[in-house]
Amino acid sequence: MSARAISAVKGMNDLLPEEVERWRVLEETIRETTRLHGYREIRTPLVEPTPLFVRSVGEGTDIVDKEMYSFVFHDEPLTLRPEGTASVVRAYVEHALHTKEPVSRFLYVGPMFRGERPARGRYRQFHQAGCEVFGDPGPVVDAEMIDMLVGLMAKLEVGEVEVLLNSLGGAGTKARYRERLLAHLEPMKESLSQDSQRRLETNPLRILDSKHPQDQEAIAGAPSILESIDDEDRAHFDRLRALLDALGTPYRVEPRLVRGLDYYSRTLFEIRGKSPELGAQNALGGGGRYDALVEDLGGPKVSGIGFGLGLERLLLASKAKPGLRVRSVLIAPMGARAQTEALVIARELRALGIVAHVEGRGGSLKSMLRRTASVDAGVALVLGDGELDRGVVQLKELDAHVQRDVARAELAAEVTRFFGRGTTP
Repeated sequence: MSARAISAVKGMNDLLPEEVERWRVLEETIRETTRLHGYREIRTPLVEPTPLFVRSVGEGTDIVDKEMYSFVFHDEPLTLRPEGTASVVRAYVEHALHTKEPVSRFLYVGPMFRGERPARGRYRQFHQAGCEVFGDPGPVVDAEMIDMLVGLMAKLEVGEVEVLLNSLGGAGTKARYRERLLAHLEPMKESLSQDSQRRLETNPLRILDSKHPQDQEAIAGAPSILESIDDEDRAHFDRLRALLDALGTPYRVEPRLVRGLDYYSRTLFEIRGKSPELGAQNALGGGGRYDALVEDLGGPKVSGIGFGLGLERLLLASKAKPGLRVRSVLIAPMGARAQTEALVIARELRALGIVAHVEGRGGSLKSMLRRTASVDAGVALVLGDGELDRGVVQLKELDAHVQRDVARAELAAEVTRFFGRGTTP
């Protein structure tokens, strides 16, 4: 009796080769777009100290309270990273990157982990791309970042998007608004969901992000945080809006936009798609300012702004397709001598940028040539003892159904000429 097959962990999915081609297009588009804006890629560990996320994301958030994959190893509390910003800030502080340049721009791409209920486009292991800028207090960089994201959405062909924009102000604004929000919500406490009743004590601003039907009426009548921001924060927000207007970048002010992380201050934004593939959960990504986070994590007083994009969500909405599949050469050696020479030929062709497959399993020529369709071969090269003795290789042009002998010394040049005649190499 055979052993029972083992499946992947729920919410953590395999990406098969056909899917990876779409991922490659997505990631290359993100890398090229951000490169043109001066971002450089940074790679941080998947596992970080648990206190990093407790201090940055914040106690009382769903991520910290419910969703993190945390464990203890040799008495050290560790967590699989649930988001990218905290890790990049930790690296920025640890390596004193502020001493090397006044403004730093970073891109990250990679897997994140949250133990939430899997849904369409939302998984327990998911992938994010994000950018972080340190040392520029804005609002010019805020506008540039939002405009870059809108341009990226167009390149990825995700269809119409909506930019939601808000300002959370600084620490003083949050304190003032917290009191106003509590005064509005506390009389309705019994009608709120259990999560929101708990948040009244810990983090009342997070109630504005609730999707629970019980909370919708209370949220709809809540005061606007924009009524609580001070003159300096308002000037920053007004200038950001003026810059976006000048760029022709569409947006909508949404005073109840808070997102799910505690470290945000001032500018806050979210990109929402309108593709039916996204369903009700239509957020593609978002971000904002975190001007106190670097200092909170032990670094200098340096401003920051960033965003994160959910790659699975982008793939649901994106109409961008991979380019034509690279056509290749299949080498079919008949016998041990020919197998040795086939490896040499394949190496020569690969050095010229031509994809080459060696059929090394043996068998009949007919069985070997069956593989040409699966590897999208335009050419098959056949050689056995007879060809080796005569110093030739049989070249089969598969689409034209013609074949000819080519001198071994001229083979690489002949294959290169074939692909140069219009077949995509």
